[in-house]
Amino acid sequence: MPKHGKRYRAGAEKVDPDAKYELKEALGLATAVRSEKFDESLDVAVRLSVDPRKADQNIRGSVVLPKGTGKKFRVLVFAKGEKEKEARDAGAEVVGGDDLVEKIQGGWMEFDRVVATPDMMGQVGKLGKVLGPRGLMPNPKTGTVTFDVKQAIESIQAGKVDYRVDKSGIVHASLGKASFSVEALEENFHALVAALVKAKPASSKGHYVRGISVSTTMGVGVRVAYTPN
Repeated sequence: MPKHGKRYRAGAEKVDPDAKYELKEALGLATAVRSEKFDESLDVAVRLSVDPRKADQNIRGSVVLPKGTGKKFRVLVFAKGEKEKEARDAGAEVVGGDDLVEKIQGGWMEFDRVVATPDMMGQVGKLGKVLGPRGLMPNPKTGTVTFDVKQAIESIQAGKVDYRVDKSGIVHASLGKASFSVEALEENFHALVAALVKAKPASSKGHYVRGISVSTTMGVGVRVAYTPN
């Protein structure tokens, strides 16, 4: 059985693992005992009544959190010509084409998000096995395959988070930093859940949102009492 640190145990003592807490209280409990060394993320896990093996139930998309994520991302853009200049002007950390494909194939991974123009996807497709498992592969559904690279970069820096249901039907996402106010985290929570509810497939039956919990990166999970509107 893994040993937990003092801070985790302190948080666990305050949380009843069998109880569901109202959102404001859950967020307060999750962020009450946090690291003094670094500002952790406050994460959410949402269990959905979907079967990811079915194409129409493989929930995936993105949403801009109204209060942002508290992070500045290093954005890499695959583009050429005028779009390359547009990406640089919009603040992209790295811009290129075939040269970047080779660099990444060689093991270089100094970036946090990837955007590509549609005409570059032939080359970017070669990186599927590298970027895919890390959740970095550009995709039209998340707005990262587009000719409007300026808008894509601005959305990422404004607080856009991508979400995708995993094999067990759970969506994991960040709601911001643990240092955010509970009110800011609440606002981000509602934006994310609203996006997930909007993405509900017609073939999903019964209670769509089956469970929600929040936790800091290294903290204890707190279950949320969620009632759909």
